[in-house]
Amino acid sequence: MGKKKRKHDEPAAAETIPETPPQDPQGDSEEASSGREDLERERDEYLANWQRARADFQNLRRRTLEEIEAAVSRERSTLLEETLTVLDYLDMALASPCKSSDAQNLQRGVEMTRDQLWSLLERQAVAPISTDGRFDPALHQAVSTVETTECEPGSVVDVVRKGYTIGDRVLRHAQVRVAAAPKEAAPEEASAGEADEGREVGTESGSEAAEEA
Repeated sequence: MGKKKRKHDEPAAAETIPETPPQDPQGDSEEASSGREDLERERDEYLANWQRARADFQNLRRRTLEEIEAAVSRERSTLLEETLTVLDYLDMALASPCKSSDAQNLQRGVEMTRDQLWSLLERQAVAPISTDGRFDPALHQAVSTVETTECEPGSVVDVVRKGYTIGDRVLRHAQVRVAAAPKEAAPEEASAGEADEGREVGTESGSEAAEEA
């Protein structure tokens, strides 16, 4: 009997190796360049978004601080204005005449209290408004006018209530009386007065003539 051929004795079939397409080095470089540009663009977008967010946060922080400072300043001004009212009462008490020894002792106590209160206000940058010279609408509030020839028109004649500033801002305007030029008599009024005087003189002459007759 003839020997059977074994499978491993058969010659192996030649393995087929797939062909790889030739690579284009220029295309690879263009693809790499495009990918790098995309990454750079994405990086720039993230950076721009971060910068905008940082600027918005800084603006929000600045506005918040300004609002807080404005609120504190308003409350501070209100408290200082009420304190000035107490100072006015103390000044009025010191302006009252004191004759007895007890009243004078009380006046010295009021004066010490007033000095302590004013020292506190000075530490808060409160200063009195000057009322010497001409009327300044930015600092003064005119409550009335006084016709006089002793002062120049527009100058401050009298102080009704003292005014104060805090820093470079007016805390309370000074209430003052302002000098005004005296009003001259109108021509018609002067003519009427002269006519009345003429009639009075004529009446007196007629009376004298009647008495002589």
